[in-house]
Amino acid sequence: TTEIYTLSLQRRSSDLADTMELVHLRVSQINGCSACVASAAKSKQSPERMTTVAAWRESPYFTDEERAALALAEAATRLADSTDPVPNAIWDEATTYYDEQGRAALILKIAVTNVFNRLNRVTRQPAGAW
Repeated sequence: TTEIYTLSLQRRSSDLADTMELVHLRVSQINGCSACVASAAKSKQSPERMTTVAAWRESPYFTDEERAALALAEAATRLADSTDPVPNAIWDEATTYYDEQGRAALILKIAVTNVFNRLNRVTRQPAGAW
């Protein structure tokens, strides 16, 4: 875990800013965190991308690299839904597009988003409360 954190810090956040925003939104959608989903309204990305991230597999607005990150985000968020939480095919696709630092940054973003989603849900933070 310390290694993942260290690697993620070495990656400039601007390198993956758009992808990280999509990952944050998708994880928040899965977890039902209205406060985090509502924050997508402040995005500088196109409305088409932000409104179709829940259907990213069918949407034409995402690159293969972003699709790999979204697949990893879904698998890592839904760990209890499968006996093979992050199948090799998903991991291998992520390694095609992201080096070790990029994967570490993605994993940390997914984990942190999951933590904050749970804190917001448990404390019943509604959208727009901040």
